[in-house]
Amino acid sequence: MKKAGGKTALKRSKEGDEEQNQIFNFNRKPADEDKDDDLSDSEDSVYSGLEDSGSDSEEEEGSDDDEEEGSDDDDDKMKEKKEGEVSEEKKKDEYEHDSSDEEDIRNTVGNIPMEWYKDFPHIGYNLDGKKIYKPIRNKDELDDFLDKMENAEYWRTVHDKQTGSDIVLSDDQVELVNRLQRGQFGDVNFNEYEPMVEFFSSDVMIHPVTNRPADKRSFIPSLTEKEKVSKLVHAIKMGWIKPRRVEDDGRGRYYDLWASEDSSILARHRMHLPAPKIPLPGHHESYNPPPEYLFTDEERALWEQQDPADRKLPFVPRKYSSLRQVPAFSHFIHERFERCLDLYLCPRQRKMRVNVNPEDLIPQLPKPKDLQPFPTTRSLVYRGHSGLVRSISVSPSGQWLASGSDDGSVRFWEVCSSRCMKTVQVGGAVKSVAWNPNPSVCLLAVALDSVVLILSPSLADKQVILSSERLLSAQQEGEEPAEGNGSVVWSEAEGEELNQGLRLKIQHPKAVHQVVWHAKGDYLASVMPDNTSHLQVYIHQLSRRRSQNPFSRNKGLVQCVSFHPIRPYFFVATQRSIRIYNLVKQEMTKKLQTNSKWISSMAVHPGGDHVICGSYDCKLSWFDLDLSTKPYKMLRHHKKAVRGVAYHRLYPLFASASDDGSVIVCHGTVYNDLLQNPLIVPVKVLRGHVMTHDLGVLDVTFHPTQPWVFSSGADATICLFT
Repeated sequence: MKKAGGKTALKRSKEGDEEQNQIFNFNRKPADEDKDDDLSDSEDSVYSGLEDSGSDSEEEEGSDDDEEEGSDDDDDKMKEKKEGEVSEEKKKDEYEHDSSDEEDIRNTVGNIPMEWYKDFPHIGYNLDGKKIYKPIRNKDELDDFLDKMENAEYWRTVHDKQTGSDIVLSDDQVELVNRLQRGQFGDVNFNEYEPMVEFFSSDVMIHPVTNRPADKRSFIPSLTEKEKVSKLVHAIKMGWIKPRRVEDDGRGRYYDLWASEDSSILARHRMHLPAPKIPLPGHHESYNPPPEYLFTDEERALWEQQDPADRKLPFVPRKYSSLRQVPAFSHFIHERFERCLDLYLCPRQRKMRVNVNPEDLIPQLPKPKDLQPFPTTRSLVYRGHSGLVRSISVSPSGQWLASGSDDGSVRFWEVCSSRCMKTVQVGGAVKSVAWNPNPSVCLLAVALDSVVLILSPSLADKQVILSSERLLSAQQEGEEPAEGNGSVVWSEAEGEELNQGLRLKIQHPKAVHQVVWHAKGDYLASVMPDNTSHLQVYIHQLSRRRSQNPFSRNKGLVQCVSFHPIRPYFFVATQRSIRIYNLVKQEMTKKLQTNSKWISSMAVHPGGDHVICGSYDCKLSWFDLDLSTKPYKMLRHHKKAVRGVAYHRLYPLFASASDDGSVIVCHGTVYNDLLQNPLIVPVKVLRGHVMTHDLGVLDVTFHPTQPWVFSSGADATICLFT
């Protein structure tokens, strides 16, 4: 009985295996169809259960009988087909798609209703735990209808609820759906009329095949499997196991811009950049060139003297007996670096070049001949000083010229004859001289060291001299000195000084660098540059002999000051800016930004609405006070520091003096129309001074009535240009 039972059990097991193989064969599909058609893209696919569910070994066992019946040719074909399939499988990434799971594994939410995600922007999570966002769908019923009418693939498109995307079915998938809808089997090769395989023998048996109840472990989850799964999950969380292989982009990707270039199509494209055509190598690039291609000593010396851009060849041809003796390229790293720079700095956008005539970019300025009169030639030279002539000033009548020098003298010249009429020894280097602009008086202010001297040169009519003496002696008795007068001392000249023309001495606490008069001739301003104190500017009233410091704070190192010719405004130039103060309201009204490093001089237009200032960094700035606080025009005609600037009182001229030994005269027309900008045209460069100790022209001023300009230089001379 035991043997019979064993044989019967063995027979049944064989029959069971054959039946199981038949079932697997029934469920089987061609391997090519599985690979080409991804049938697991849809969750609600009714044919998803028809994919591979058995192992390869089972398929091979189940198909043994059929293979034996086939011919040798069929065997060869099958072997070739299997080898091709194996090679294709090796080429494909085995982690790209997992066929072990019948369901779509792109969304890992499990078997839950997709309606739960209808209020969320995502529809689930992928294997990496990242959200799968819903595709943007803005189609309404009209768009859907139009798509139905126009799209040829509409009838075979299905919506995947699990990924939220539309899937277009292939022909094989559509055929499979049609077979299932007709009630046929999914596998085309399945024969439904095969002979039935009897699972049981015809012999009547006393006992059934099995009456054993199901084990308890088939209902309770395995603790061993749970422990293994928990270990795997922990390893994935810690990053020890990566669920899918990530391609490393660290090596970088390289693109060939002109790999698939079709010249016929791209040549018609307007913005197409063709591949650069590299010239073919010649004999001079050979490692063993003919002798006529090698450089002689003269050609090599000429090649080394030329600039790299002018050389015909970027290298010197050399001769080697064999290719093995050719050394490495010496400029390899440099050339690779240049290539990287070309790639990095190349323009991301192609700009269309505009063909512009360079002459059209030059502004249309009037010719200098049309802007006459202006000084053109050196007419007179005033000689007599033995030191630097730092400052000059012309009398209001235009008949006399005063000059102050480092030799300690102030000289008075007759303009027309260049004759020195009077010399006053003041006992120190003269920093600044200024003639009183009031024509009814004849006074000169001289700054040397810490003293400002008031001179009466007596070079005028008796009436003018008397009015000058009356102004100097017009101090009102009993009046208290103004606030801030404690550090300034007024004193009268005595003895020999009185005979030389000195009338008043104004003693300052520090060295005075500049003096300037008000247009009415009663007020005088002096500048004492000192960055540590607010006592840098004093305004003196001559008739009352009192002084005051208008500023209570230090706003910077004061370089020069100037009075407005008409309005009660006061200009103060510090190192980098010019401040304009209202003397009546006692407040600052405007601050001009010169964009210069160090201002050297300043001049105010006779109209009062324009200012020019020179700087030690070779710039001349023109300001339009009605326009902006920034320079209207920046002139850079000089090559060295600008020492002095001046406006003409009547003509539309202004001049600048520089250490390069030149005086540049410019035409500057100012219009009453606020909408029309000033016309600035350089008209003449005047040269007449010799450079001495790297110093050129130190001061410049115009004649009050004629278009003449005076310049004083470091060569101890004064020039008159007419």
